[in-house]
Amino acid sequence: MANHTLLLLSQDNAEYHALLKQAYLPGLTILAPREETEIQATLTRADILLGEPARIKARLRDARALKWAQSTYAGVDLLLGPGSRQDYMLTNVRGIFGPLISEYVFGHLLSIRRHLRHYREQQRHHDWQPIPYQSIHGKTMLILGTGSIGQHIAATARHFGMEVLGISRAGREAAGFDRTYQVQALNKVLPRADVVVSVLPSTPETRGLFNAERLSHIKPGGIFFNVGRGDAVDETALVQALRNGRIGAAVLDVFATEPLPTDSPLWDMPNVVITPHNAGYSFPDQIVTRFSRNYLKYIEGKPMEGLVNFDLGY
Repeated sequence: MANHTLLLLSQDNAEYHALLKQAYLPGLTILAPREETEIQATLTRADILLGEPARIKARLRDARALKWAQSTYAGVDLLLGPGSRQDYMLTNVRGIFGPLISEYVFGHLLSIRRHLRHYREQQRHHDWQPIPYQSIHGKTMLILGTGSIGQHIAATARHFGMEVLGISRAGREAAGFDRTYQVQALNKVLPRADVVVSVLPSTPETRGLFNAERLSHIKPGGIFFNVGRGDAVDETALVQALRNGRIGAAVLDVFATEPLPTDSPLWDMPNVVITPHNAGYSFPDQIVTRFSRNYLKYIEGKPMEGLVNFDLGY
């Protein structure tokens, strides 16, 4: 059996190294050098890389033996732009973030609908003051992106008695959705949604999708979530829609520039929740389970999970 060399390029190298040694993967040498000279020397012979997309990108030019790179993130747009190297197999970890992102969306949605921030403030002042609220039961959620993350959110929404609409490139039926549409129908569907959730990847078609004109179709007072990619939203237009009340609240985990610049008006808006791109954290044990399955498929020449299509961008 052929031997393979894996170079770890992650912020969690030590943890990955320990977990992978316990996985007993046949014929695999695992390297996690810290010194730049060692990394450079290893790059010339490593045929497999595992790490965050930015760290992989920085090493692609020198990774002469590369055959396969496993990203620890679902989003790999950093490795897909024009002129990017494409002579290797790239796999991501799509499929493992559905439960985490679903928890995030409904944690924040229920917090907003049940005024939890206000009650916390009232408790501080010993103030007993009921605030009127509405149930999410019977409301409509529109999810942009009907893959595994979208389907998890949809299943949770159905549990709460919501109607669930979906938008995808092909508009095909998907588990958990009452109806799915192609992107061209977005302006017609947006006015029906009480809650809009974007889990879109970054592709040429999705960049700038939510511009000022598009945001004008959102149901007045609707709640907008972005847990996909920041470049799908024109932030200046979003600020305007939040200020004039077109959008009632926004929960944002991703931004055009990250970290979000300190002078962004979004920070100080009372109807905005900002989190630091951590709605779906890449837990090393989950990544190693995925990598191990993929490695066994790789050495047997079988199709791997999460294989990225360089042309489609996901």
